[in-house]
Amino acid sequence: MEAQMQSRLQTSPSRWLHPIAGALTLLLSAPSSLAQQPANDEVAQQAFNNSCRTCHSVKEGDNRLGPNLSKIVGRKAGSLPDYNYSPSMKEAGFVWDQDKLTRFMVKPDEVVSGNKMQPYGGVSAEEAAKVLAYLQAAGAQ
Repeated sequence: MEAQMQSRLQTSPSRWLHPIAGALTLLLSAPSSLAQQPANDEVAQQAFNNSCRTCHSVKEGDNRLGPNLSKIVGRKAGSLPDYNYSPSMKEAGFVWDQDKLTRFMVKPDEVVSGNKMQPYGGVSAEEAAKVLAYLQAAGAQ
C-alpha cells in the first residue's frame, strides 16, 4: 500500500501542475490583452474624429454645427434646449438608444427624415459600432 501511495504522489504533480500552468498562461497573457485595449480605444476615437468631430462634441454644452453628444443614449431626440434642431428632429418623439443611434449614423434619413445631417450620407455599420464604442468610453451614455 505504501508503494501505491508513493506511485500516486509521483504522478500527481502533473494533475495539479497542468491547471496551474493554464492559469499562469492566462495571467501572463492578460497584460498583453490589456495593452491592446488602448489601441481599441484609439481606433474608436479615430472613428469618431473622422466621422463626427467636425460637427459634434462629447462635451456637455459644446454644441457645434450639430448638438453635443454628451449622454446621448437615453436622451429624447431633439431635446437639448440650447440647440436649434430641425423641426423633424424636434418632433421625432423617441429616446435615443444604442440601436436607434447606430441606425441613425448609418442611414440618418431612414430614422429621422428631414434631419440637419444633410448632405451627410452616413457611415458603415462597422464605423458606427466604433463610434458608439467611443461614445460609451467618453461617457456619452
